[in-house]
Amino acid sequence: MCGILLAIGDAFRADFDAALATLKSRGPDASEVLVHGDALLGHARLAVIDIDGGRQPMTAANGRLAMVYNGEIYNFEGLRRELEAAGHAFATRSDSEVLLTGYLRWGESVVEKLDGMFAFAIHDLGDGSVFLARDRLGIKPLFWGEHGGAHGENFVAASTLAPFFALHPFPKKLDAEGLRDYLAFQTPLAPRTLVRDIHALRPGGCLRWTPGSGAAVRQWWTIPDATERAPDHETLVVETDRLLAQAVKDQLVADVPLGAFLSGGIDSSLVVHYMAQAGAQPLKTFSVRFAEAGFDESPAARAVAEQYGTEHHVLDAPQLTAETLAAALADLDQPLADPAYIPTWALSRLTRQHVTVALSGDGGDELFGGYPRFLDTADQHPDSAAKRLLRAMLRHGPAPASLTRRALAGADLLLYRRVELGDYPGSRKDLRRYLAPELAAASRPQATLELWRELASRHGGYDRAALLRADLWTYLSENCLTKTDRASMAHGLEVRVPLLANALQDRMLRLPASVHFDAGGGKAVLRALARRHLPEAVWNREKHGFSVPLRANFTGPWRDWCDAQVAATRMRAPWLDDGAVAALWREARKGRGNVRLMYTFAVLLAWLESHALDG
Repeated sequence: MCGILLAIGDAFRADFDAALATLKSRGPDASEVLVHGDALLGHARLAVIDIDGGRQPMTAANGRLAMVYNGEIYNFEGLRRELEAAGHAFATRSDSEVLLTGYLRWGESVVEKLDGMFAFAIHDLGDGSVFLARDRLGIKPLFWGEHGGAHGENFVAASTLAPFFALHPFPKKLDAEGLRDYLAFQTPLAPRTLVRDIHALRPGGCLRWTPGSGAAVRQWWTIPDATERAPDHETLVVETDRLLAQAVKDQLVADVPLGAFLSGGIDSSLVVHYMAQAGAQPLKTFSVRFAEAGFDESPAARAVAEQYGTEHHVLDAPQLTAETLAAALADLDQPLADPAYIPTWALSRLTRQHVTVALSGDGGDELFGGYPRFLDTADQHPDSAAKRLLRAMLRHGPAPASLTRRALAGADLLLYRRVELGDYPGSRKDLRRYLAPELAAASRPQATLELWRELASRHGGYDRAALLRADLWTYLSENCLTKTDRASMAHGLEVRVPLLANALQDRMLRLPASVHFDAGGGKAVLRALARRHLPEAVWNREKHGFSVPLRANFTGPWRDWCDAQVAATRMRAPWLDDGAVAALWREARKGRGNVRLMYTFAVLLAWLESHALDG
């Protein structure tokens, strides 16, 4: 796991080393720069496989291609054998060389052969072009931007936004639509970011940039629809058991110590089970203990640790002070208002003291239908004459805006429940309440969660199958996986996600969503496996989310910190309505009101302290 940076253009040469230094925590073992024609390639390395030989930036044998790459390719040994049979020779044992050689042989289609998590940039001396690609679900991040000239004479690609801020010539202007999605959904949604000229390469996306022509972006992978009939439940459970065991085994390859995040939930506990089954020794596990019963899963985690005899390490959540909060947020390259980021950051810091790689259960809820919201489909909220009348009254004024939710039906009601703010004039969820008028108009509130809605519509509407797929390139990629990547890489810890292995994606996404639901709710297949393999404490209880008690923190240890953020609203974000933000905070500091939205503003304001943007 690493940090990568590529820049083309004389304007960036003076700042390149400083920009690469912002990625040091992602790659603490080595930092190297290569001049390759007009391009500068920089790599901050976390050495995991072939520690001595897999150095980057890496140049192909013919010298024409140079690459910087972040990730792990779990099927690289099989690809290497295929390439050797075709006459290619290798100088290292690294997956990096397999990727670069694969590109030399297969071109852009190499991405279709990769099973793993990856983001990479390849520069071609022949025509001066750059090729970027990101894995199917966006496990690893990749950002890019052009600057100067009709087609951008200068080009930059990097693992995070941080290097762009160190490149002084690069413009830093607020993207109003990126802000809209952040305030609605707690994270910007690719391809947007908080910065107008910096773009996130979408999951499953690739890009070809050519001097004089600019960037051409396309999807090399798209989320499939269900095309296969459902097997009987027992057959699918047995098949999934085999696929999960193989995925975990494949992801144990490393030349450094490995461990696992163990929350006590079904997903992470199953990962530990398969690690033990594959013979991982010593098996080290890491979890967080909360004082509040509604947040604490540590008894279940301890039961799993005892069953498999793991070396178990526990972080006490009361240690998540305002100082911890501030330190964790300082490591974000752009705002992410998922409160679970804070304990994940602290847990990663503890974990890195013992291992270099950790496996997690990320992706289980999205791929296997685990969220209760997947049970809430559009057809459960039919329209009616009364709702239509109420909507008409809202449009023309007689009805108060506080009745907005009651007037909604079907997909409109689902969207309202998904967002904190949006296009709901006069209601408590009205985005315009918190933005200066000019910025409110530029943010296009009517396009709130445009990508999520487009994905749901593309996959058949707003039934369970569509809702599950819409989450893959929104909530999973831009929230959950971003949270884990930034939290772990802040400490130089690589986190792998075996529940999102290609074989599991290929099987589950081609089956109807009904296979994941039974009388007990969602995630029927994983629940069945949990009952077979795991202690009852894991599967015979209500589902817990991994987060922090915001109300208790706002009225306690985080109160003074939040006071300081809100007081700085007018100075840091003059395009926000500071009076509206202050009113929101007055309620939150008493333990009332919308604390999730307040946290969203607090994170934004903290980030803006060190990332000034022009409105």
